[in-house]
Amino acid sequence: MRPDFILKNVMVYQTFRQCFEKRDVAVAGEKFYCISPAISYPGVEERDGKGRYMLPGLVDIHMHIESSMTYPGEFSRITLPYGVTTVVADAHEMANVFGMDGIRAFMAQKTKQDIFWAIPSSVPATNEKLETSGASLGVKEVSEMAAEDGVLCLGEIMNYKDLSAEGESRTRDMIRACRNAGRNLRIEGHCPGLTGADLNRFIYEGVDADHTQQTPQSVLEKSELGMFLELQFKSLTPEVVKTVCDNALYENVALVTDDTMPDKLLLGQLNKIIETAVKAGMPMEKAIYCATWTPARRMHLDDRGMIAPGKIADFMLLDSLDGIEPVVVYKRGECVYCKCDGDAACGAGKERAGAADCGAEAAEMSTAQVEKNGAVPAAAACSFPESFYHTVKCRPAELSDFVLKAEDPDAAWAEVNVMKIGTFGTATTPVKRKVAVKDGVLDWKSAGLSLAVVFERYGKNGNIGYGLVEGVLTQPGAVATTWSHDSHNLFVLGTDEEDMKLAQRRVLELQGAYVVYAGGKSLAEARLTIGGIVSDQPVEVLGQELKEVRAAMEGLGYENNNVIMSMSTLCLPVSPKLKLTDHGLLTVPGQERVPLIERYGK
Repeated sequence: MRPDFILKNVMVYQTFRQCFEKRDVAVAGEKFYCISPAISYPGVEERDGKGRYMLPGLVDIHMHIESSMTYPGEFSRITLPYGVTTVVADAHEMANVFGMDGIRAFMAQKTKQDIFWAIPSSVPATNEKLETSGASLGVKEVSEMAAEDGVLCLGEIMNYKDLSAEGESRTRDMIRACRNAGRNLRIEGHCPGLTGADLNRFIYEGVDADHTQQTPQSVLEKSELGMFLELQFKSLTPEVVKTVCDNALYENVALVTDDTMPDKLLLGQLNKIIETAVKAGMPMEKAIYCATWTPARRMHLDDRGMIAPGKIADFMLLDSLDGIEPVVVYKRGECVYCKCDGDAACGAGKERAGAADCGAEAAEMSTAQVEKNGAVPAAAACSFPESFYHTVKCRPAELSDFVLKAEDPDAAWAEVNVMKIGTFGTATTPVKRKVAVKDGVLDWKSAGLSLAVVFERYGKNGNIGYGLVEGVLTQPGAVATTWSHDSHNLFVLGTDEEDMKLAQRRVLELQGAYVVYAGGKSLAEARLTIGGIVSDQPVEVLGQELKEVRAAMEGLGYENNNVIMSMSTLCLPVSPKLKLTDHGLLTVPGQERVPLIERYGK
C-alpha cells in the first residue's frame, strides 16, 4: 500500500507528550499512514508544510447547532475552516419544537464535518405540568435513537428532581434504555449548583459528566467524585483554569462550546474556546489536548483526536501558536479550507491560488477570507418540510396582556418575587421587591423592573405566564423572541406596553424571530422562520441581523456578557435559580411554583 501524499516539514503535535516535534506525515485515503522524522516514497506527491504547526482536528462533544440558529449543512460550512472537524450535537431545541421529526430533519443532512448525535433527554426540560413544549420524548424515542449508528450519548440530564424521585422516574428509565442498547453510550449531565449528597445521588444514577458553569470548588468536588468536566466559555475563569492546571486534571477535562450565537460564530467556534483557556492561564499544548484527545476519548471516538497511523486524517496547519487560526484544514485526507498563499501545503501548485483552485471549495471560506477576497460564499442547501415554517400559533397580544392588576384593589403596595440577572452568566438571583399599587395596577416600571411575559405558542392551552426582572432594560422598549430555552414559547421582555405588543405581533407575523422595539418602531430583527428557532439564511446574513439585535438590546440598557442567551434562559426552568414558563415562576432545582405576588400591604 502506498500513501496518496506526504506532508513534509511540519511541527506535529505529539498527543501523549503534549508538545510539538518536526515530522513528515503520510496520508493514505482518509487516514494517516505514517508519521516519521523522514518519509520518502518514490513517485508519491510531496507537499511542503513550511515548518507550520500541525494539530489534530478539533472535537466539540457538547454543543447545540440550533444555538447558532442555523442548520447542520450551514454550521459545517462555517466551522470547518476553524479546524472543527467533529462535533457531537444535541438537537434538543429542535426536539422541543418538533419532536422526532425535528431530530430526523437534522440527522438527515449530509455534511463534510462529522456530526454525531446526543439523544435529547429533556423534552420538555421539566414536565408538561410545569411548561408547554411542542413535543415530548419518552423512553420509546430514546430506545429508538440509542440503537442507531452515529448516536454516542444520552444528552444532558437536567431534571435532578425526577432523577432523584422515589418510585417511577422517566429519567431513570431513559438511562436504563441507553444501558440496555449495548453500545456503551455516555450519559451526559447538566447539574449547576449541585453539591454534597445531591451531587453524589446524581452521579450514582449514572450521570458522570457536567458542562455547566464551574467554580474552583465544583471542579475539585466533581472530579474527585469521578465526574468528567466539559468547560465552556463561562467556566474558563483564571480561578477555574488554575484549579485544573494545579491539579493536572487534563485527563478529566474537555473544552466545549455548548452555545455559540450566530454573530459570534462568524468569529470562531471551538478554536476560540482554546484561546480563551490559554488567556486564562492554560498552556496552549494542554488546551489542544483538551479539545482533541480527551473529548474524543470521552465519546469513544477512538479513530480520531490525534495524529497517528490509522487515525482519520483530520488536521489543520497554523503559522503560529499565538492563536488557533488555521491556514489549511483537512477533513478525512481532503483539503477543505486553504488560506492559500502560493505554497503547496494544500496540494496546489504555485501557479494556482484561491480556495476553489486548491481543492477547498469557495463555500468553505471563513468570514475573514470572504472579506479579503470580496466573495460571498453560498449557503449550504437547506431543506425542511413546509410545515416547519408555520409553528407559532398564539393569538396577537393586546395592551391588556401587559398590565398586572392587583387582586386586592385596596392595596397600596405589593411584595413581588423578582428574577435578578447579573452581568455575567445566565443564572438569576431570586429577590423580593416592593411595588406600588396605583388605581388597582402594579406600578412595576416605577420600581425599576422589566415585565416578562411568556405566551404559549403551540396552540395547546393559550397559557400566559408573568414575571418581573431586575437588571435588564433601563430604557423604554421591548424585546421578543421565540428562541426561549427550551420550550421556545413566545417570550416578551419590556418596559413599555405598546412596544411589547408590537414586538409580540411582529414575531408572530414572521413566524419566529428575535425583535427589538422602542418608541413604536422596530430597531432590529433576526428572522428565525424554521420552528421559530432556526434561520434558512446564510450565517453571514443572520449573524449581521443578530449583531444588530444585540446592539439594540444593549442600547436599551441590557448589560450581560451574552444578552441573547441571558434573555432566552429566563425561560429555562432547569437553570438557577428562579425562572419563568407559560405556567408561571418556578424555583430551580426544586421546581416549586412561586407566586408573582407574595403579599399585599395597605
